[in-house]
Amino acid sequence: MEKSVENHINNEKKYRAIALDLDGTLTDSNKQLPKENKEAIWKAIDSGCAVILASGRPVLGIAAIADELELKERGGYVLAYNGGSIIDWKTGKLMYENMLPAECIHDICELADENGVVALTYNDDSIVAENDTDEYVIKEAKCNNAPVLKLDNLEEYVDYPVSKFLVVGEHEKLLPVQEALLSKHGDRLDAFFSESYFLEVVPKGVSKSASLDSLLTGLGIDRSELIACGDGMNDIPMLEYAGLAVVMENAYPEVKKYAGYITESNDNCGVARAIEKFLL
Repeated sequence: MEKSVENHINNEKKYRAIALDLDGTLTDSNKQLPKENKEAIWKAIDSGCAVILASGRPVLGIAAIADELELKERGGYVLAYNGGSIIDWKTGKLMYENMLPAECIHDICELADENGVVALTYNDDSIVAENDTDEYVIKEAKCNNAPVLKLDNLEEYVDYPVSKFLVVGEHEKLLPVQEALLSKHGDRLDAFFSESYFLEVVPKGVSKSASLDSLLTGLGIDRSELIACGDGMNDIPMLEYAGLAVVMENAYPEVKKYAGYITESNDNCGVARAIEKFLL
């Protein structure tokens, strides 16, 4: 059941944009897009609302959902890598991009190796890693519906700009990786957990909120006119940034502290419920 945690929310307020996390929010537990969510998003677009898919996934992991939502025809935006890039899906225009400093890549790969965890990143159509059988690498591959390209040497392979590395493994083994990266490169990168087993390594200052601010400024939309929907720790910056923070019933307890409104779970089309309540 939907629960308001703010009795004074103004249902008459005109919201002009909605940012939607994917995993645990827009998609169900099987990583599928429910028909009810899809139809509610189409109605939101028809009403003039800007729809933004805001995910930690790479572009290759968001593309299928953007296409299922027909954003190329209807219009909409893809915010990938936790804010490392923004694409106008209708025109294909890259609107914003922030890349990891190349000099950090050696330490990311070396620290992963030393601590018995796996570093991975992405090319245009695959996840690239030195291990294609690790359970967490497989989890990331399934999440993005992408193959894993197994490499002999990840550091040597990545001779192109990347927006994000993911270091995956048991939480206790990832903590010293996070500590070492922030200690040595804290002025150039951020390292945070999106899941206990996923350590996200992104350029300094990259977050869903920072890239949303850039996008909304370009669109002439004020942050008070934005609804953000999420469930994970990496959604907290955009939930704090938005005019209305909608948190899923299935969210982490820590995330619920930032809710302006708690909707139903991702398996009960909580996104559709929120769109119906605040946009339609």
